[in-house]
This record gives sequence, structure tokens and C-alpha cells, in this order.
Amino acid sequence: MSEAKTFSATGRRKTAVSHVWMTPGTGKIKVNKSVFEDYFPTVSQQNGVLEPFQLTSLVNKFDLNVTVKGGGITGQIGAIRLAISRALLQHDVELRPALKAALMLRRDPRMKERKKYGQPGARANFQFSKR
Repeated sequence: MSEAKTFSATGRRKTAVSHVWMTPGTGKIKVNKSVFEDYFPTVSQQNGVLEPFQLTSLVNKFDLNVTVKGGGITGQIGAIRLAISRALLQHDVELRPALKAALMLRRDPRMKERKKYGQPGARANFQFSKR
């Protein structure tokens, strides 16, 4: 009769934005409607996403539905990791010290610096000739 509680959270890194919907389950993960292993083919990428679960010993306890857009693979992994950490806090506030100690709740604000007018790049200048 009672429906399983869904926890949702948003995570960002650089220009990547991810939304995570977490429900109690058996560990099935969908990323942009595709299988987790297909979207992140290498084991290191998969471990980066699953790090909050491994840290809190909650592997295969939740099903995830993830949408992520923008940025590259590493930025998307960081955004998903932050969103999962925030969703885990909604599930259990007692997990906060462990996640905080592992820096899982910290948003990485580093972004590409914009190109300035009159210059070829963000910091680069055109060659200067004195004579």
C-alpha cells in the first residue's frame, strides 16, 4: 500500500549538471535511460560514481535513475557523485560525518575562464613588438 520513498537531489561540477532519483532496491542504475555499465565503460569511472555508496556501506541497497547533461565524463561523474551524496543525506542524516570527511558534499566550483576581448584566449595575449 505504501509506496517506497524516493529521494531526489541535484549535483553540479564545472558545466555538468545531474539529477538523481534514489529509491530502495537492488542496485540497478540507469544513466540517461541507458545501462550504467554502458554509459561509464571503465571500472574507474564506475567506482567514481559508486564511491558514496562504498563509503557508507550501502552498495546495492538503492536503485538510481540519473539524468546528466553538460561537461565531459569526469565532470559528469563528479556531478553524479555529489547528487548521490546529497540524496543519501536525505535518507539518513547520520551519514553526514563520513561523507563530509571524504569531501563528498563539496561542490567543485572550478570552471573554464572566459575569453576576453582583444586577446586570443583567457590569459594569453597577442605577441607584443616593441620595435
